[in-house]
Amino acid sequence: MPTQTRRAGGFLLWFAVLGGALAWALHLVLAWGVDELTCRSGNTSVGGIPIRGIVGAGVVVPALITLAALLLAWRGWRRATAARDDDDDPRMERTGMMLLIGMCANALFLSIIAAGGAAVLVLSPCQ
Repeated sequence: MPTQTRRAGGFLLWFAVLGGALAWALHLVLAWGVDELTCRSGNTSVGGIPIRGIVGAGVVVPALITLAALLLAWRGWRRATAARDDDDDPRMERTGMMLLIGMCANALFLSIIAAGGAAVLVLSPCQ
């Protein structure tokens, strides 16, 4: 297997497993952090952009990243399961287990981002 393919496969595997967690951290910084810092300074906008727009982007962008990681984990898990059925390679079993954990974790993080986003978008900023 070429080195570049191995590197890309490794990156995609780790993105499929940890993408939702990283997106949730991004959501916390963008949606909650920017809201708190902006309101503490007495403003309702950042650089002329209303706080609700920034908070909305802080919910939608991480949710899309998490959804991409979830779909990538699902697709990889299906391939690893099919490859494991054809060959008893222990690497495929580890990969399949990692991707299964990634699917579960990404589904959890997607629901956390959606619930947190609903709270941030429903409540008026700077209450």
